[in-house]
Amino acid sequence: MLEIQNLTKRYRTGDLALDDVSIEVPSGQVMGLIGPSGAGKSTLIRCVNRLVEPSRGNIRLAGIELTRLGRTELRRARRRLGMIFQEYALVERLTVMENVLSGQLGYVGFWRSYFRRFPPETIRRAYQVLERVGLMGQADKRADALSGGQRVGIARALLQEPDLLLVDEPTASLDPRTARQIMRLLREVCAERGLAAVVNIHDVHLARRFMQRIVGLRAGRVVFDGDPQRLDPAALTDIYGEEDWGSATEAEEGEGAHPRGGLARARRNVRGARRHALLLAAHDPGYPVGVRRRCPRPGRRHRLAHVPADLGLHE
Repeated sequence: MLEIQNLTKRYRTGDLALDDVSIEVPSGQVMGLIGPSGAGKSTLIRCVNRLVEPSRGNIRLAGIELTRLGRTELRRARRRLGMIFQEYALVERLTVMENVLSGQLGYVGFWRSYFRRFPPETIRRAYQVLERVGLMGQADKRADALSGGQRVGIARALLQEPDLLLVDEPTASLDPRTARQIMRLLREVCAERGLAAVVNIHDVHLARRFMQRIVGLRAGRVVFDGDPQRLDPAALTDIYGEEDWGSATEAEEGEGAHPRGGLARARRNVRGARRHALLLAAHDPGYPVGVRRRCPRPGRRHRLAHVPADLGLHE
């Protein structure tokens, strides 16, 4: 179970991103976070895995107080937190399989990671996960050759064997059909593995359809917490502000359904991922400078490049 109590985050600029947020997410529940831009949804997710440090409050996962862990203990705890980033955080020059295998870096130890080697059993399980997410035929492709990295990000998180999935805008740049497929996949794998999930999602229609519970944030505070069927026009007004929610098509299709908006968001995601990689390269001496492109086969040891440090996977 994930327990968040009185979580507050105030940035150095003085902006209050989260204001006394308290939420509990039991095992197996898929919870959606909705709210206007700047409401604190992404900040909440990143506070849970401490990519963003909370100003105050408590965050417990299965009884472990995450906010008090030191660097080494935090890295171990992050094994139990599967993060699926909005921009996917894939290493574009690596194959799909190699990106998925990075989900095990928290278990293989420093030297195996440094020399980019994984045991055959890990590779075998990686193939099983790829098959489950529908990418078995794409294992040898480079990540930058795919039209989207959502399934790769899900597969990597599953190989990590987490207790909780943190998902940041999984449908932001997708067409309506693909968005529904991704949300259905997330719901199914969580049910199969008994995983809890916190999903930051802008598409209210998808949230209603696939989430088991909805939490609405506005200005960093929880203004709605309940069953998706209770998300009526009055509740939407409390979360987003005044709008004709009874007839607005945006409430039914969501912003991800608009091709032009989706394309623009996809381009922003690519630019953001590139900036993310440059920042990591500047602060992490171990950031990859060379990779092997050949995909592994079962029964062979495999080399894999070091992945971004802020994924929290290294031992």
